Amino acid sequence: MKISESEYRLNFFLSNNYERKLCKSCSTPFWAKDKSREVCSDVPCTDYYFFDLDIKSPPLTVREARNKFLKFFERKGHTIIPPKPVLARWREDLYLTIASIVDFQPFVTSGVVPPPANPLVISQPCIRLEDVDNVGITFGRHLTTFEMAAHHAFNYPDKQVYWKEETVSLAKEFFTEELGIPEEQLNFKESWWEGGGNAGPSFEVTVGGLELATLVFMQYEIKGDQYVPLKLKIVDTGYGVERMAWFTQKTPTAFHAIYGNLVYKFFDKIGSNKVDDELLKTAAILAGRIDPDKPETIVRHREEVAKKMGLKFDFVNEELTRAARVFQVLDHTKTIAMMLADGLVPSNSGEGYLGRLLIRRALRVLKILGSDVKLYELIKEQIDYWREDFPQMLKNKDYILDVVQLEQERFEETMSKATSAISSLVKKSKEITAEDLVKLYDSNGIPPDIVAEEARKINPNVKVEVPHNFYALVAKRHQSAPIKGGKKEKLPQDLIKIIEERAPPSTNKLYYKDQYQRSFQGKVLLSYKNYLVLDQTTFYPEGGGQVGDTGIIRVGDTEYKVVDTQKVKDYVIHILDKEANIPEGTTVYGEIDWQRRYRIMKHHTGTHVILSAARKVLGEHVWQAGAEKTPQKARLDITHYKMPTEEEIKKIEDLANYVINDRRPVRPFNINRIEAEMKYGVSIYAGGVPEGAEVRLIEIKDWDIEGCGGTHLSNTSEIGALKIINVEKLQDGVIRLEYVAGDVVSQYARAQEEKIKEISKSLNTSPSQLEARVKRLLEEEEKKEQLLSGYRRMVLNEIERIARKDVVSDVTLYVIKDIYDDELVKEAMRKLTSSPKTVVLSMTVREANRVVEIGVSKDLKVDKIIEKLRSLGGRGGGKGTYGNVTINVSEENVINAVKSAIAEGL
Repeated sequence: MKISESEYRLNFFLSNNYERKLCKSCSTPFWAKDKSREVCSDVPCTDYYFFDLDIKSPPLTVREARNKFLKFFERKGHTIIPPKPVLARWREDLYLTIASIVDFQPFVTSGVVPPPANPLVISQPCIRLEDVDNVGITFGRHLTTFEMAAHHAFNYPDKQVYWKEETVSLAKEFFTEELGIPEEQLNFKESWWEGGGNAGPSFEVTVGGLELATLVFMQYEIKGDQYVPLKLKIVDTGYGVERMAWFTQKTPTAFHAIYGNLVYKFFDKIGSNKVDDELLKTAAILAGRIDPDKPETIVRHREEVAKKMGLKFDFVNEELTRAARVFQVLDHTKTIAMMLADGLVPSNSGEGYLGRLLIRRALRVLKILGSDVKLYELIKEQIDYWREDFPQMLKNKDYILDVVQLEQERFEETMSKATSAISSLVKKSKEITAEDLVKLYDSNGIPPDIVAEEARKINPNVKVEVPHNFYALVAKRHQSAPIKGGKKEKLPQDLIKIIEERAPPSTNKLYYKDQYQRSFQGKVLLSYKNYLVLDQTTFYPEGGGQVGDTGIIRVGDTEYKVVDTQKVKDYVIHILDKEANIPEGTTVYGEIDWQRRYRIMKHHTGTHVILSAARKVLGEHVWQAGAEKTPQKARLDITHYKMPTEEEIKKIEDLANYVINDRRPVRPFNINRIEAEMKYGVSIYAGGVPEGAEVRLIEIKDWDIEGCGGTHLSNTSEIGALKIINVEKLQDGVIRLEYVAGDVVSQYARAQEEKIKEISKSLNTSPSQLEARVKRLLEEEEKKEQLLSGYRRMVLNEIERIARKDVVSDVTLYVIKDIYDDELVKEAMRKLTSSPKTVVLSMTVREANRVVEIGVSKDLKVDKIIEKLRSLGGRGGGKGTYGNVTINVSEENVINAVKSAIAEGL
């Protein structure tokens, strides 16, 4: 889009003697009061020179910079809003909170709901992984976690709050009055912002080479190649809290300003000598010359540092490389702690993948540094350092440390298997591409430098190129959530098209007005084949993991079975067992299968009870990853980093039944989305993120509040009872709980009783004596096993005498016949083949076929024997020192074939 200069020509600049200049380095327009300034005061057009600026502000810690910003804008009429988690769980298209505006997308920014305050101010912790490979290398310009302090104003057509003039004026006042920066040092660099389908002009506020803030004016919606003016115009600012701390402290690097003495503690714990502060400061001053997308600029930067310091390049290069790696660990450990504190569970998909990626990158960096410190020890230091700023870290400390320790063990296990996976890849190709590296990392978690190192050991000629931004490439593939599909596949496209074209009035959902209503009368709005749309219904359509209702619809004397209920937009579709073609306007009678619905309601309400119980027993990181509620049973998939113990499952079950027996009221209610978030937090979205200005919440008194569109009981006592019947690991980081409720518990118990009766009958005892009978059987089994072990030892002692023995060439052939004890055969083979140049055959007849097992000593190979037996019609195979063939020939033919193979040479 061609940007008009008028977008940036503000009265503020004109009345305060600012001039519009053109940066002689990058040709970008900027506004400055200093008439002599020729560059935009941003890297790479200039080095960092803020170290030399005289400002009135005392050195500010991160906390002090944050508080100063919030309090200033609060005095200016802004309401302070608490930050959201770094996991963007109110968004279904994004895993991480990457900016403060994300807190208000999509519902506030689209005008669906009003903001929690207007104007408002916030300091939002953010995580961005697209620059993960650059962390440390630029000495603080790139971080994976940072705080975006921001003030936002939402300007509606009928309510203007403030726009460009006031925003720039506020920025000027904050920087000059609060940070004491001389106004002549301020620069407002013109830029353009696009993101999330919106766009607008912006100013980057640069001082002394450092960009301290970005002031975005969101005023367009992007539709194709068109920029359509928005009715809702948003002031979207972002001030760097960590950069303000660095700017005022003037420490050698941004890491020193953010982490204070933790920097030196990390050097010590990692076992790395401290790097000279003057060297680091010089490197930081010149760091704007580094373009991470051009690795050669890193070398050039270090050459310039060495020259300026009067030091040898090799020394400077080694020291700065080491420092950068320590800074990476420092940065990553804070981000990991933030993620886990907000409930991330490491896994191989979704947000869990991003967490695991960062954990494994930190572990790999520690390995490169030659450190044997445990990652959880460094994470513990971060928790202790940030406990007041981010209390959720301290609250979830045990969970965080437990997960990190487990992840380190898993990573070490992965590394132990790396050679095998890399070897397979090298055998397939002489070149390992970036795509191969990404796939190997996705499937096996093996870092690219390990792949390159091991691949070259296996084949020195193999070509491997590791992208300098490898982890950013991987993170980019996983940073956005896949768009969830609907349930339209259960309905024909022609029906959906008819509904969308005709757009009948929305269905009146009687099941929300009275969840216990069983029957109703409704008028036909649309009848197509065996699909029926009515003006109102008690039939609940499938959604939120709850299956659709069934029942009957009667028209006069004709009755139709409703075999399923689905939904398209706001229309409920009744699926009948046969074509109806009922005239529009006809009044029909409908009745749901109440017993089925009631069981579903018990299972659905029980799901809310179980989820909250799991969070209380296992931890607040537990999040719903999927659910299904049917008449027969329910399942709940939860995020958890390991299999729950039997004791934990019992606690979850006991807690759930306690709440059931406690007769807790269950209340559905609608509430404004923003009010719900502010009051109850984003955990209301555990079951998904609904559309619209209002959300429907289900409250179980003093137990659980969660958004849900299903049908529920009015009291937990109606659940009756709840029994967890199965627990399994669905995938890494996700555990599935299956359970039954109400009268289905008795059905489950009855089925278990029948199994017990059948087992008792098989063991010729009564159910009451089953435990004693099983105990006796186990004791007898143990005695038999001891006896069998004795017999095996006796046979093994005589095996050379019992076996038929032949010598072919210089190879000894043993033949063992008709021993059906598999364990004894294995032990006999192991004993006999411990001697060199030995072949052992074990032959048994099973199901009219001769089964031949072949074992050879380590100095021989079984391949030719297998090949010879296959030539006689045998089926089977083998590798190395063992083979197994099923064949239908005589013993002598088998033996002769083996002798022939031996004679030809093994």
